[in-house]
Amino acid sequence: MMKRICVYCGSSMGKKQEYAEAAKALGQALVERNIGLVYGGASVGIMGLIADTVLSLGGEVIGVIPQAIADKEIAHTGLTELKVVANMHERKAMMAEYSDGFIALPGGMGTLEELFEVLTWGQLGFHQKPTGVLNVDGYYDHLIAFLEHAVDQEYLKANHLDMLQKASEPMALLDLLRDYQAPAVGKWVDRKDL
Repeated sequence: MMKRICVYCGSSMGKKQEYAEAAKALGQALVERNIGLVYGGASVGIMGLIADTVLSLGGEVIGVIPQAIADKEIAHTGLTELKVVANMHERKAMMAEYSDGFIALPGGMGTLEELFEVLTWGQLGFHQKPTGVLNVDGYYDHLIAFLEHAVDQEYLKANHLDMLQKASEPMALLDLLRDYQAPAVGKWVDRKDL
Protein backbone atom coordinates (compact mmCIF):
# COMPACT_ATOMS: atom_id res chain seq x y z
CA MET A 1 0.00 0.00 0.00
CA MET A 2 1.52 3.27 -1.13
CA LYS A 3 0.40 6.23 0.96
CA ARG A 4 2.86 8.75 -0.48
CA ILE A 5 5.13 8.91 -3.51
CA CYS A 6 8.13 11.16 -3.84
CA VAL A 7 8.31 12.87 -7.22
CA TYR A 8 11.61 14.26 -8.48
CA CYS A 9 11.28 16.79 -11.28
CA GLY A 10 12.55 20.00 -12.79
CA SER A 11 12.34 23.47 -11.28
CA SER A 12 11.77 24.74 -14.82
CA MET A 13 8.99 23.90 -17.25
CA GLY A 14 11.31 22.42 -19.85
CA LYS A 15 11.11 22.81 -23.62
CA LYS A 16 7.99 20.78 -24.41
CA GLN A 17 4.42 21.28 -23.32
CA GLU A 18 4.19 17.50 -22.89
CA TYR A 19 6.30 17.76 -19.72
CA ALA A 20 3.81 20.10 -18.07
CA GLU A 21 0.90 17.94 -19.21
CA ALA A 22 2.58 14.87 -17.75
CA ALA A 23 3.12 16.62 -14.41
CA LYS A 24 -0.58 17.49 -14.27
CA ALA A 25 -1.60 13.97 -15.33
CA LEU A 26 0.62 12.40 -12.68
CA GLY A 27 -0.78 14.75 -10.04
CA GLN A 28 -4.31 13.76 -11.03
CA ALA A 29 -3.40 10.05 -11.00
CA LEU A 30 -1.96 10.36 -7.49
CA VAL A 31 -5.17 11.93 -6.20
CA GLU A 32 -7.32 9.32 -7.98
CA ARG A 33 -5.29 6.58 -6.24
CA ASN A 34 -5.43 8.44 -2.91
CA ILE A 35 -1.63 8.75 -2.84
CA GLY A 36 -0.02 11.83 -1.31
CA LEU A 37 2.78 13.76 -3.02
CA VAL A 38 6.19 14.35 -1.47
CA TYR A 39 8.41 16.67 -3.47
CA GLY A 40 11.07 19.38 -3.25
CA GLY A 41 8.82 22.15 -1.95
CA ALA A 42 9.25 24.73 -4.71
CA SER A 43 6.55 26.80 -6.37
CA VAL A 44 8.27 26.97 -9.77
CA GLY A 45 8.58 24.74 -12.84
CA ILE A 46 6.89 21.39 -13.08
CA MET A 47 7.60 21.01 -9.36
CA GLY A 48 5.13 23.77 -8.63
CA LEU A 49 2.74 22.52 -11.30
CA ILE A 50 2.40 19.00 -9.90
CA ALA A 51 1.96 20.38 -6.38
CA ASP A 52 -0.73 22.83 -7.53
CA THR A 53 -2.52 20.05 -9.42
CA VAL A 54 -2.63 17.72 -6.41
CA LEU A 55 -3.72 20.56 -4.11
CA SER A 56 -6.46 21.73 -6.49
CA LEU A 57 -7.92 18.21 -6.45
CA GLY A 58 -7.87 17.97 -2.66
CA GLY A 59 -4.78 15.79 -2.31
CA GLU A 60 -2.00 15.88 0.27
CA VAL A 61 1.28 17.60 -0.63
CA ILE A 62 4.36 17.59 1.58
CA GLY A 63 7.25 19.76 0.43
CA VAL A 64 10.80 19.52 1.76
CA ILE A 65 13.08 22.43 0.97
CA PRO A 66 16.50 23.57 2.22
CA GLN A 67 16.58 26.94 4.01
CA ALA A 68 18.94 28.42 1.40
CA ILE A 69 16.42 27.71 -1.38
CA ALA A 70 13.45 28.82 0.71
CA ASP A 71 15.29 32.12 1.29
CA LYS A 72 15.16 32.77 -2.46
CA GLU A 73 11.38 33.05 -2.11
CA ILE A 74 10.53 30.08 -4.28
CA ALA A 75 9.12 27.87 -1.49
CA HIS A 76 5.49 26.90 -2.07
CA THR A 77 3.50 28.48 0.76
CA GLY A 78 0.17 26.72 0.11
CA LEU A 79 1.13 23.12 0.78
CA THR A 80 -0.44 20.68 3.22
CA GLU A 81 2.92 20.75 4.98
CA LEU A 82 6.23 22.47 4.19
CA LYS A 83 9.36 21.19 5.91
CA VAL A 84 12.34 23.57 5.85
CA VAL A 85 15.61 21.75 6.48
CA ALA A 86 19.24 22.76 6.83
CA ASN A 87 20.68 21.28 3.63
CA MET A 88 20.22 19.01 0.62
CA HIS A 89 21.29 15.89 2.51
CA GLU A 90 18.53 16.39 5.08
CA ARG A 91 16.07 17.16 2.29
CA LYS A 92 16.72 13.92 0.43
CA ALA A 93 16.72 11.79 3.59
CA MET A 94 13.41 13.28 4.76
CA MET A 95 11.79 12.93 1.32
CA ALA A 96 12.81 9.26 1.24
CA GLU A 97 11.61 8.66 4.79
CA TYR A 98 8.15 10.11 4.06
CA SER A 99 7.70 8.15 0.82
CA ASP A 100 6.67 4.64 -0.15
CA GLY A 101 8.08 4.95 -3.68
CA PHE A 102 9.81 7.32 -6.08
CA ILE A 103 9.05 8.71 -9.54
CA ALA A 104 11.22 10.91 -11.73
CA LEU A 105 9.51 13.23 -14.17
CA PRO A 106 11.71 15.08 -16.67
CA GLY A 107 14.33 17.20 -14.95
CA GLY A 108 17.99 18.09 -14.88
CA MET A 109 21.02 17.34 -12.72
CA GLY A 110 19.13 17.47 -9.42
CA THR A 111 16.43 15.11 -10.65
CA LEU A 112 19.00 12.65 -11.97
CA GLU A 113 21.08 12.85 -8.80
CA GLU A 114 18.05 12.12 -6.63
CA LEU A 115 16.90 9.29 -8.91
CA PHE A 116 20.28 7.59 -8.86
CA GLU A 117 20.68 8.03 -5.13
CA VAL A 118 17.45 6.15 -4.33
CA LEU A 119 18.32 3.49 -6.92
CA THR A 120 21.73 3.06 -5.29
CA TRP A 121 20.13 2.80 -1.86
CA GLY A 122 17.87 0.09 -3.26
CA GLN A 123 20.79 -1.68 -4.92
CA LEU A 124 22.59 -1.76 -1.57
CA GLY A 125 19.49 -3.04 0.19
CA PHE A 126 18.93 0.10 2.29
CA HIS A 127 15.28 0.11 1.18
CA GLN A 128 12.93 -2.03 -0.92
CA LYS A 129 10.76 0.79 -2.26
CA PRO A 130 9.88 0.99 -5.97
CA THR A 131 11.49 3.57 -8.21
CA GLY A 132 10.38 4.59 -11.69
CA VAL A 133 10.68 7.12 -14.45
CA LEU A 134 7.73 8.65 -16.26
CA ASN A 135 9.28 8.53 -19.71
CA VAL A 136 7.43 11.48 -21.21
CA ASP A 137 7.82 11.72 -24.99
CA GLY A 138 10.98 9.57 -24.81
CA TYR A 139 12.76 11.92 -22.39
CA TYR A 140 14.55 9.05 -20.63
CA ASP A 141 15.22 6.87 -23.71
CA HIS A 142 18.94 7.73 -23.87
CA LEU A 143 19.39 7.25 -20.13
CA ILE A 144 17.76 3.81 -20.30
CA ALA A 145 19.97 2.92 -23.28
CA PHE A 146 23.06 3.99 -21.31
CA LEU A 147 22.04 1.83 -18.35
CA GLU A 148 21.56 -1.12 -20.71
CA HIS A 149 25.11 -0.39 -21.98
CA ALA A 150 26.34 -0.45 -18.36
CA VAL A 151 24.77 -3.92 -17.98
CA ASP A 152 26.46 -5.04 -21.21
CA GLN A 153 29.80 -3.76 -19.89
CA GLU A 154 29.25 -5.58 -16.57
CA TYR A 155 29.18 -2.49 -14.37
CA LEU A 156 25.50 -3.00 -13.57
CA LYS A 157 23.63 -6.24 -13.01
CA ALA A 158 20.48 -6.82 -15.06
CA ASN A 159 18.39 -7.34 -11.92
CA HIS A 160 19.59 -3.96 -10.62
CA LEU A 161 18.52 -2.30 -13.86
CA ASP A 162 15.17 -4.04 -13.48
CA MET A 163 14.70 -2.09 -10.25
CA LEU A 164 14.00 0.97 -12.42
CA GLN A 165 10.37 0.85 -13.51
CA LYS A 166 9.57 2.61 -16.79
CA ALA A 167 6.32 3.79 -18.35
CA SER A 168 5.07 6.67 -20.45
CA GLU A 169 1.65 6.98 -18.76
CA PRO A 170 1.10 7.83 -15.07
CA MET A 171 -1.44 5.09 -14.28
CA ALA A 172 0.73 2.43 -15.92
CA LEU A 173 3.73 3.57 -13.89
CA LEU A 174 1.71 3.60 -10.66
CA ASP A 175 0.61 0.03 -11.44
CA LEU A 176 4.25 -1.02 -11.88
CA LEU A 177 5.23 0.61 -8.59
CA ARG A 178 2.28 -1.00 -6.79
CA ASP A 179 3.24 -4.47 -8.06
CA TYR A 180 7.01 -4.06 -7.57
CA GLN A 181 8.93 -6.82 -5.83
CA ALA A 182 12.47 -5.88 -4.83
CA PRO A 183 15.06 -8.31 -6.24
CA ALA A 184 17.77 -9.99 -4.24
CA VAL A 185 20.42 -7.30 -4.38
CA GLY A 186 23.62 -9.02 -3.30
CA LYS A 187 26.58 -6.86 -4.19
CA TRP A 188 30.34 -7.23 -4.09
CA VAL A 189 30.35 -5.90 -0.51
CA ASP A 190 28.47 -9.06 0.51
CA ARG A 191 31.11 -11.44 -0.89
CA LYS A 192 32.92 -13.58 1.68
CA ASP A 193 35.96 -14.35 -0.51
CA LEU A 194 37.38 -10.81 -0.63
